[in-house]
Amino acid sequence: MESKAKLLFSALIMGLMCYCNPAKQSDSAMEKKEIKFEVKIKEVPVAGKNAKVFHLDNGNGMQVEISSFGGLITKLIVPDREGVSENIVLGYDNLEGYDSNDYYLGAAVGRYANRIAKGKFELDGTAYQLATNDGNNHLHGGLLGFNRKHWDAEMVESENSMKVKMTYLSPDGEEGYPGNLTTTLTFELTADNKLLLEFESETDKPTIINLTHHGYFNLSAMKENILGHELVINAPKYTPVNNELIPTGELVSVSNTAFDFNEAKKIGERIDQIPGGYDHNYVIKEQHDGELVKMAELSHSGSGRVMELYSDSPGVQFYSGNFLDGKLTTAGITYSQYMGLCLEPQTFPNSPNEPDFPSARLNPGEKYRHRIQYHFTTK
Repeated sequence: MESKAKLLFSALIMGLMCYCNPAKQSDSAMEKKEIKFEVKIKEVPVAGKNAKVFHLDNGNGMQVEISSFGGLITKLIVPDREGVSENIVLGYDNLEGYDSNDYYLGAAVGRYANRIAKGKFELDGTAYQLATNDGNNHLHGGLLGFNRKHWDAEMVESENSMKVKMTYLSPDGEEGYPGNLTTTLTFELTADNKLLLEFESETDKPTIINLTHHGYFNLSAMKENILGHELVINAPKYTPVNNELIPTGELVSVSNTAFDFNEAKKIGERIDQIPGGYDHNYVIKEQHDGELVKMAELSHSGSGRVMELYSDSPGVQFYSGNFLDGKLTTAGITYSQYMGLCLEPQTFPNSPNEPDFPSARLNPGEKYRHRIQYHFTTK
């Protein structure tokens, strides 16, 4: 059974009228343009329950579809330089596909995004064993991480944007993690084509946490793979990994290596120098400081689309879609290697076992907060 609700919002966006005659610029007036926000909500059965699916349209060419199952972004539709809006994220044809989601397409991942060596860590002398779901190691929260949980979800009132707030209580011992962890995840779509995510968590026992969004982006709308996309990552260092993709503990300069994206480069330019492709954490800063910074910029010359990534986390994982294996076809598009890429803001992988890495510890009475922002423009 499916129920639907439709809500309409409006916002006044101010635009400055430009004149060709410089003498008249001082007389230019502010033009008011009415932007109509539209929200559609439906319920879809998945994994034994009904999930809420929110379709947000900002009236300015951008739409996003969000599911309360998995904290998923299932579609992200943005305009190109000609004003043609298309989906730029990989996903499944229907919500049921996300109940396995081995690729973590579009998912909120946790309690710990990325890898923990052998699924082991210690807190205050107590050893913990997590699920090992990636060979010998723990990946993205385990066998049933946040990406396969039903979150409570609702629309939140906002004058100049649309917000969806989700909440999930992860019980003490889930997937081996200590503490009852309450997490809220807020999605916000603005009139000026920004998608803002914010995680907040609290615990009743000392625990570890590292939450992120695992979207696969392709600014060509999947008309080609991502090797021709240009990428900037504002990071002086990266964390090398062993053959199981676990960091060695070193922080190494990207200078004069194929890891250097401090200036815009095509992703495919030097990918053959990276065995297996890019799947590495970039060091934006060496400790948590809570400051929101621009981490990366992705652009596609054919469409003119540009995506700027901002976050307050110390690192970002750049993954070039190496394990996409052609087994999934959505909307007639086969997801072969390099069809999408991930830029995952995060605390460093395996931080609980690396004392020199930024801490992933969360204590009772503290609040974990992680902000991620995607700003879309064209050129």
